[in-house]
Amino acid sequence: MLNPLQPVLILLAIAVLAVVVFRMLRLPPMLGYLLAGVIIGPHALGWIPETDETRHLAEFGVVFLMFSIGLEFSLPKLRTMKRIVFGFGTAQVIVSIVLVMAIVWMLGLDWRIGLVLGGALAMSSTAIVIKMLAERAELNSVHGRQVIGILLFQDLAVIPLLIIIPVLVTEVDSDTNDFSLMLAIALFKIITVLTFILFLGHKLMRP
Repeated sequence: MLNPLQPVLILLAIAVLAVVVFRMLRLPPMLGYLLAGVIIGPHALGWIPETDETRHLAEFGVVFLMFSIGLEFSLPKLRTMKRIVFGFGTAQVIVSIVLVMAIVWMLGLDWRIGLVLGGALAMSSTAIVIKMLAERAELNSVHGRQVIGILLFQDLAVIPLLIIIPVLVTEVDSDTNDFSLMLAIALFKIITVLTFILFLGHKLMRP
């Protein structure tokens, strides 16, 4: 039986080694973390097997990363950066989706496939990019604020994409006549979730 402490020790040891090597190569340490995870994972060397304990450890890692992101942002900060967030951010997501949909259309595929692929390719890893900017002390630079604004909009855009895309896929797989009703329900969910997160969530969590 695998000792729960063993994968943690392996990860810490390899992570430290990866950071040292990548700093010597003048490369972002985050790339070292990713490469180390791929090498020691279950599909390469197999030092970290694919078990429930490993998955729980990975989930904790994601939670801690998202928590560190949450410390950087707030609703007042989003309001002060609204031009960047809803300007650059909207443009980046829409242009990415439209370009992919155009390529998919030229290949003769369904436009919904382009929407799914475009939505996925339009997203970035906020945790990775923020950490790289912090390591370079560029969070408060002009381009750093622009990048953060785009990332903020991407985080908000994930919610409608995750709600709308399953509705579109369901419509593709089945000849249902209530597609408009399903889309209306999806839009209602989007408005409800965003309202709760942006305007009610922090007021409820603060007490």
